[in-house]
Amino acid sequence: MPDDLSLLTEKALAEARRAGADQADSLATSNRSVSIEVLHGKLEHAERSEGVDLGLRVMIGNRQACVSTSDIRADAIRDLAERAVAMAREAPEDDSIGLADPDQLAQVTPDGIAALELADPSDEPDPAALQSDALAAEAAALSVQGVAQVQGASAGYHRSAMHLATSVGFSGGHGRTGRSCSAVAISGEGLSMERDYCGESRTFQADLPEAAEIGQKAGERAVARAGARKPPTGAFPVIFDERISATLIGHLLAAINGASIVRGSSWLKNALGEQVLPPGMDLIEDPFRARIPGSKPFDGEGIAPTRRALVEQGILQGWTLDLGTARRLGLKSTGNASRGTASPPSPSVGNIALTQGTSSRDQLLADIGDGLLVTSLIGSSVNPNTGDYSRGASGFWVKGGVIAYPVNECTIAGNLRDMLMRMTAANDARAHLSRRVPSLLVEGLTIAGE
Repeated sequence: MPDDLSLLTEKALAEARRAGADQADSLATSNRSVSIEVLHGKLEHAERSEGVDLGLRVMIGNRQACVSTSDIRADAIRDLAERAVAMAREAPEDDSIGLADPDQLAQVTPDGIAALELADPSDEPDPAALQSDALAAEAAALSVQGVAQVQGASAGYHRSAMHLATSVGFSGGHGRTGRSCSAVAISGEGLSMERDYCGESRTFQADLPEAAEIGQKAGERAVARAGARKPPTGAFPVIFDERISATLIGHLLAAINGASIVRGSSWLKNALGEQVLPPGMDLIEDPFRARIPGSKPFDGEGIAPTRRALVEQGILQGWTLDLGTARRLGLKSTGNASRGTASPPSPSVGNIALTQGTSSRDQLLADIGDGLLVTSLIGSSVNPNTGDYSRGASGFWVKGGVIAYPVNECTIAGNLRDMLMRMTAANDARAHLSRRVPSLLVEGLTIAGE
């Protein structure tokens, strides 16, 4: 299929040139997935999907247009290119539009792609094997004493491929795979019901934990939440559990995204070169980690990505840029372009890792005395201009350094600039995640509970 995708992109570029485009790039993708859901020990839902999509971006001077199709017949591709060129002629001018210079393009080699291990070479699992995993996860969750019911259990597999080609000479592609299993368990009855989950996914099937282990963890988490009540109101230390701590760093990543900086809608727009994390804390982007979903041999514009420090020793080092945002800011692309078949590139971050601390999460709990351990966040109210932060939360109240009881229906609030500067990291980040962030202790947040 990758060879077929390469031919599709070359056909699209040829038709774009014939229709009158000055420059063009084309992205072709193929996707195949299967998912199985079970409930009460029986098959609840089975779904399989397959498809090929072709996207074409054409440029005429400083004008551009993007079109896409799932019809890959020769005459359909010809019509696609003609429509794109006609649209581009009517588009507004934008002097940031344009493809990468040839010397910016990544040098893609089979060995380089193979080293990233983005695709599992093993056979696609039989649907019966996926169903067996889902059933095992459900049974394990139900076996946990205190679990009233399982809301559902599922298992899935996907295999995809992509190929990008540009009229300035870039051509490259690769495949990806993923295998997943999850379960959602419920404890209690009526208004006292509490739910929790466990879900795992891996690039290589052999790396996925056993389904029974996943289901058992979902059941144990749901039972631990039984009898939840509101915590006290006041200013307390809050620990963001490793399951959700990456959301805090996600707000920082959104604030340094080139699109936000260009718009001026970022609470960090004037913070380049300033302290944004505690001294000694780094935030590293690494697109070359093997078997990790966020790894890539090139970005959405064919530019080579690099391993770099977004934050070093707590100091903000730079923005996340594609070609367009870089040109608007008078800078160079950082190799962070991301795109789909129907849209132009935009900047995004893949793999990141925050410096871990030396203490376990339990040691952080012991250090805070009284406070809140957050394991789930609900909704979001974050002001992109000021960094004011308010989110619904649930988790556990900590008293005397140990977990005392589960809590729900509370709100935590603060300002992200202050919160990030008051962070202490644990040492429990999971190595297989694209965003490798440990549990984080943040001092002095406002909790609205009872």
